[in-house]
Amino acid sequence: MTQVFVNIGLSLDGYMAPEGMTMDDPNFKGWGAKWGAMMGWLLKQQAFRDHLQWGPGGETGPVNDLVRATFDRTGANVMGKRMFDQGEVAWPEEAPFHTPVYVLTHEKREPWVRPGGTTFHFVNDGPERALELARAAAGGKDVRISGGADVIQQYLDLGVIDELEIALAPVLFCGGRRLFENIGEPGPRFRIESVFAGPGATHLRYVRQ
Repeated sequence: MTQVFVNIGLSLDGYMAPEGMTMDDPNFKGWGAKWGAMMGWLLKQQAFRDHLQWGPGGETGPVNDLVRATFDRTGANVMGKRMFDQGEVAWPEEAPFHTPVYVLTHEKREPWVRPGGTTFHFVNDGPERALELARAAAGGKDVRISGGADVIQQYLDLGVIDELEIALAPVLFCGGRRLFENIGEPGPRFRIESVFAGPGATHLRYVRQ
């Protein structure tokens, strides 16, 4: 059965992205260094390098296995317009998803087909419709809610997220985009499934009760 999951990096003080993170000004308030400190562990993994076709090399081991499992299980992605807008100017021609991607937006736009199996579909009918389309396109695999924080919050409010996979890094942002904000009560309930302490982050997995 298709599961809906979140797999993200998080700062120790609960932020998904540092203040001022925009591709328009990569040096604004030093967000690049902060984001790199949070996600540097991922950039070193062989599975991540393979997925982005960065060539041979990279670390192997339990953390790499977690990264590869995430890629292998994902049949479709859902993201918000802000995440797409930043990625559109930053991703390589072969966008790093290799699945259908459903973008929540008010903008009407034809699907954008990229090399390597990624097609961006622009959904104007809200998060429920985007998830319905993603489930249908996932081919029996799982649907990843990629971000940003506001989109994840919408799906948490809808009560449809089955799993939260959080890589908690020992870095403080002291501002930015929090993951757990603007969630209505009563919030969703999760139980701890697993905890793995890697060298760059603690990998936490929660499943819905």
